[in-house]
Amino acid sequence: MRASSGEKVFYAVNYFVLSVAGLLCFLPLIHLFATSFSDPGMIMAGRVSLWPVQWNWDSYQALFVGTRIVDAFGNSIVITLVGVLCSMTASIAVAYPLSKDYFYCRRFLSLAIIFTMIFSGGLIPNYLLVKSLGLVNSYWALWLPGLISTYNMWVVKTFFQNIPRELEDAARIDGCGELRLIMRIVLPVSLPMLVAISLFYGVAYWNNFFNVLIYINDTSKYNLAVLVQQMIFSASNPQLAIDSDLQQAITPEGVKAAGVLVMVFPVLIVYPFVQKHFVKGVMIGSLKG
Repeated sequence: MRASSGEKVFYAVNYFVLSVAGLLCFLPLIHLFATSFSDPGMIMAGRVSLWPVQWNWDSYQALFVGTRIVDAFGNSIVITLVGVLCSMTASIAVAYPLSKDYFYCRRFLSLAIIFTMIFSGGLIPNYLLVKSLGLVNSYWALWLPGLISTYNMWVVKTFFQNIPRELEDAARIDGCGELRLIMRIVLPVSLPMLVAISLFYGVAYWNNFFNVLIYINDTSKYNLAVLVQQMIFSASNPQLAIDSDLQQAITPEGVKAAGVLVMVFPVLIVYPFVQKHFVKGVMIGSLKG
């Protein structure tokens, strides 16, 4: 069906507005990129805007040599990978039974879970609970209290609920048990949704700042979010274990910009590989006739 003239104008305006909005959101990142790769003198003179001036790698050299960013990067990877695995496993385990009409106490448990979206114990009770469980200064303090996001779990539950009953009936006729049904039928059909929810969990764990600052006392266990935050809010150069020549060849702004880019870069790399699952048709080809 061919679009009318009015629809063409509407689409053109939408594309223009969205393109401008996307560019405005991307400009700060471009400026950080330019700052991190520019000569310190040009940065101090305020001549850096959207493109590096006199390319220079000293900010990254100082960042990787003089800070604990490599250790913090590894900590962030551990927190994110283990956190996503645990959260997705728990979310699926809770969402699947709640999606079935025949599950006992389904309505009561659903209302109890929704209740947690509205009311919470608060920061101090949460900290006292984590402390009483002996989880302070342990990554389990980051994983267990926020193991399940109610919103994410509800999305998974709604998706499972919309899977055609005929698929499950056909699998049961062929002799599938409940666990095999989940692994062979439900999860493969739900792959695009699971990838999207995993990305939501992953970004939340990767950017986890407040909980790390509260529950983790050992600075060697800090993740990138906390390390970069400390660098950004330091009045002078971050605590850099570098020689005096390199110290004089850098600026605080350049090192901070490099730190922010190192933190953002993994998410920018991962997203293009999972973006296709957001728009992929989930049930295409699952049923015939």
